[in-house]
Amino acid sequence: MTITDLIIYPVKGLGGIPLAHSTLGVTGLPWDRHWMLVDGAGRFVTQRQLPALATIATALSDHSLTLSRADAPPLVLPLVRDLTELTPVTVWNSQLAAYDEGAEASLWLTERLGAFRGAPLRLVRFNRAQSRPIKAKYLESGEQAHTEFADGFPYLVASRESLAELNRALAAKGSTPVGMERFRANIVVDRLDGPFSELQDHRLSGSGFELGIRKPCERCPVTTVDQTTGQRPDPKEPLATLMTLNPLAKKGAFFGGNAVLLAGEGSAIAVGDTLDWRAGR
Repeated sequence: MTITDLIIYPVKGLGGIPLAHSTLGVTGLPWDRHWMLVDGAGRFVTQRQLPALATIATALSDHSLTLSRADAPPLVLPLVRDLTELTPVTVWNSQLAAYDEGAEASLWLTERLGAFRGAPLRLVRFNRAQSRPIKAKYLESGEQAHTEFADGFPYLVASRESLAELNRALAAKGSTPVGMERFRANIVVDRLDGPFSELQDHRLSGSGFELGIRKPCERCPVTTVDQTTGQRPDPKEPLATLMTLNPLAKKGAFFGGNAVLLAGEGSAIAVGDTLDWRAGR
C-alpha cells in the first residue's frame, strides 16, 4: 500500500492544501481543521449549508494563513497572534471556547459569502488549552485520541481503489465520475484490502508510527459539491451510488475510514511512503 496524497484543510469547509510530507500528531496533521466558520450563535458552518465555501482557497506559510478568492484581495492572518477574546462555539455535540479572529476576518468572509442566518460570518481558531476527545466507544481499552474542529476524528483515510469502484458504478448509470477531492480525506492510499475495505477496522503501519481505522465515514451532501465551482451539479450523486455499493450491515453512504494515531506522535509521513496493514484492532 502506497500513500498517494496528503491533504490538510486548515479552515473547516474551505479549500485544502496538498502536501508532499508532514508529521503526525494526536489531533491530526499540523493545522488541519484548526479554524472554522461560525454563525451569529457560534454554530459551525460548512459546505453543508454554504457550498460556496469550496471556492475559497487556503495557503500556509511559516508565519501566516492566507484565504483567497479571485474576486478579492487575500486575507492574511498571522499564525501566532495575541488573541484573548474567547467565544463559545458548537461543532456537532461539542461545546467549546474558541478564539475569534476579529472584525477584519468576519468582514472579508461575509463580503465573499454573504450573511448567514441573519448575521455576519465569523472565523474562529481552536483553543489548544482545551481538548476535544474522541468518544471512548470508538476506541480500544487504553487508547486515547483528540481532534480540533474535524467532524469527529483526527484523520480520514481513503483509497483510490474505492474511488475507481465508485466511478465505475457512476459511469455505468450514466453519471459523471467524481474526484477524490469530493471526500476531503487527509491520507489517500492507492489500495488496501479491496474496494471499500477502509470502512473496516485496520491498523496501518509506517516508519515509526501506527494508525488505527476505527469508524467508517458516513458521507453527507458535501460530497455532492464540485470543489472547484462550489456548485452541486447533481444533488443526488455520488451519495445514491455509494448507498448501492455499501458493504456494511447498516444502511448509508460510506466512503473512507476515520482513523486515530495509535503510536508515533511526531513521526514523518510522506507521499510515496509504503504502509503495511492488517485487518482488525
